[in-house]
Amino acid sequence: MPFLHGFRRIIYEYQPLVDAVMCVVGLEEGNGGGQEDRVRSPEDESGLCTSLVELLERESQSEVFVEGISYALFKVAERGLVSAAEILLRYGAYLNFEDPVSYYNPLHIAVLRNRPNMVRLLVGHGADIEKRDRIHESSPLDLASEESERLPCLLTLLDLGADVNARDKHGKTPLLHALASSDGLTVHNTENIHLLLQRGADINAATVDGETVESSLVFLVKEALEANVEDAAEIGNFCLKTTQLLLAHGVDPSSCLNEDGEPSLTQTSLEHFDRLFPLAVLLIQSGASLACSYHGNSCWSGYSLLFQRLQAALQQCSDESHASELLEQAEVLLDLARINVPTLHLPPRLELPVPGHDPHPYAQALVDLHSRVVEHEASPPALRCL
Repeated sequence: MPFLHGFRRIIYEYQPLVDAVMCVVGLEEGNGGGQEDRVRSPEDESGLCTSLVELLERESQSEVFVEGISYALFKVAERGLVSAAEILLRYGAYLNFEDPVSYYNPLHIAVLRNRPNMVRLLVGHGADIEKRDRIHESSPLDLASEESERLPCLLTLLDLGADVNARDKHGKTPLLHALASSDGLTVHNTENIHLLLQRGADINAATVDGETVESSLVFLVKEALEANVEDAAEIGNFCLKTTQLLLAHGVDPSSCLNEDGEPSLTQTSLEHFDRLFPLAVLLIQSGASLACSYHGNSCWSGYSLLFQRLQAALQQCSDESHASELLEQAEVLLDLARINVPTLHLPPRLELPVPGHDPHPYAQALVDLHSRVVEHEASPPALRCL
């Protein structure tokens, strides 16, 4: 039936051959899978290979032989049956056959199902390691980067020479795929991110829409601020680990995300230091600038942000122990800044409540803290870190 194509053509023309192959290898369609992980004895494996060869010899004159075994290759690649795939390839199965439903090829599906041995086999037989699918234009490396369970395939692809900085149609690299697919709750791609960075992923890569590693991280940090306590803690831990990785590879956390001044990671952490305290500590300890490294002090000053947040948080605080904790956190950050940041960029004027005239309950504590910092900054440089 030459007028049939795609999915209908499979059903009417070469699905019977595909079914026969799957039956021979013990993976009848619809059985739910799982048998690919069963340990087979050498005798079973040999018998399977012999039966498959006999089937292919009988069917080799079929008009749809190549199409049938090519689709069968897709199926056994999905299940990770390396021996069966080797035989199908020997009989001429097409490496870049596309599944008519998903438009993935055998290499794509092997990555999606985390079959590193199958990936190695297919690439070894000439599969295009950079081949992108027709729907999403994702490369095998993009797909491998998006799930932590696919780390073995990610490592295999990189070892086989996949381009760590290849971009999709949106300009997204595998590193950006790894970050964009991480939600900090169900998907934690820190190991994938670490491996990509080790292999030379561009820390400054940006998509055509301006998405960067830092913008993806800031998005997650803001998600944590809106989440419940348990989710916020889990997302926060992921963001902390990822920030450590990015800092180790040279990311600038204090640069606004775009020309319009979208807040950077450092700015965001200081604007909410009481809720993002571990992140703020990490950034200051790393020597992150406490002023915008894109626009300068005119954009934002870390010192001003910290006092603004402290003033607002104390204003709403009815618990004295919590208020003491907030003041201690602010002082810890300021002490760390004195050690790790060359200049605090003290603003010429800082709007603080006036004790005795302002109803703010912690006006005196705020003024005292600011006075101590000013006095310390006025001391000789050699004495500042004492």
